[in-house]
Amino acid sequence: MLSARWLNKRKPHWARLTELVDRSANRGIRALTHKELQELGLLYRQTASDLATAREDPLSRYLNQLLARAHNVIYMGRADASGRNLVRFFRDTYPQVFRAALPYTVGALAIFLAACVCGFLVSLQDPSFPRFFLGAHMAETIERRQMWTHSILTIKPLASSAILTNNLAVAFAAFAFGISAGLGTLYVLWVNGLLFGVINAACWQAGMALPLWGFVAPHGVLELPAIFVAGGAGLRIARGLLFPGVLPRRDALAQAGGQGVRLLLGTIPLLMVAGFVEGFVSPTNLPVGLKFLVAGALGTLLALYLSRPSTRGSDQPGM
Repeated sequence: MLSARWLNKRKPHWARLTELVDRSANRGIRALTHKELQELGLLYRQTASDLATAREDPLSRYLNQLLARAHNVIYMGRADASGRNLVRFFRDTYPQVFRAALPYTVGALAIFLAACVCGFLVSLQDPSFPRFFLGAHMAETIERRQMWTHSILTIKPLASSAILTNNLAVAFAAFAFGISAGLGTLYVLWVNGLLFGVINAACWQAGMALPLWGFVAPHGVLELPAIFVAGGAGLRIARGLLFPGVLPRRDALAQAGGQGVRLLLGTIPLLMVAGFVEGFVSPTNLPVGLKFLVAGALGTLLALYLSRPSTRGSDQPGM
């Protein structure tokens, strides 16, 4: 026999699930905001657990019917995940997801910058460090005041594809390693930040700071934010694992993983464009001023996109 205390505690959750299912009866998941969709999935899992508890109680029939209705809404939404929904995700949802996760992205940026400063200062203090970290060939190229990027020009399509593949690998690693309690994510961000700092120091000492930034700026305004967002997604997973709050750890991790995947998904177009620019624009002999102009235009477009207000004012995704 189920206790009255347990029933009184669980009934508001069932009522809320019923409300969400009723609202989506006609319009499907379009009737629910992003946050409500997250709530629907969580309530569905909790009610399934309640059904297991109430299996021998007359209440189980009601819960079975409620779960069946919720199941139809959830999986109807998955079947409806068409190209139109993908467009809606990038147009409306992703900017909100990004802003909701901004503290994690800023955290990833802070880790990268700390490693960058560390690499820069150590390289200035110990001139042998860049050679050790970058390898003899690249260090000697910089010492000759030559950019190591000219070889990209001879194999533009292949280089662009390889660059995209590498950037995607870094982004996916920064995200996926969040499951290691964030240690893997920290490692990816730190190593890449350290490398960036060492390269900057070596080029600055060789009087090549301007050519370096002329190369980095056009694609870096998209590539670096994408890596920080992916790193932030990894940190989000780490938080769900380490600090589940009031949720069971499995549910907290599932929720964090879903939010992290949405963050990562939005970085793919950025990395695709960045790979194209790095293969076809960054290593060319275009004037440095023009390259900075391209960087400014791309950075402005990205900022406008990520700050774009939603066309659905009530859709505020929680992180």
